[in-house]
Amino acid sequence: MRKPRDFDAELKALEDKARELKTRKVQQLGELVLTTGADQLSTEELAGALVAIAETKDAAKREAWAKRGAMFFESGSRRVASAS
Repeated sequence: MRKPRDFDAELKALEDKARELKTRKVQQLGELVLTTGADQLSTEELAGALVAIAETKDAAKREAWAKRGAMFFESGSRRVASAS
């Protein structure tokens, strides 16, 4: 006879993993804001810029931003975020 699966334990493990991934994503986004210097902007300015970017459907603009971001990370000019 097979041992029954503990669905509650499996579900809890999946929920814990999802929570860990979400926490890591939030931390990485915060580090990105600090590294780019965007922490100098007001909350409203940063939110407005992000909303404008998210709403942009122009593929050429998005590609240009992606290239600029890649160049930023490839250059040595980025600030080092303090470890928390």
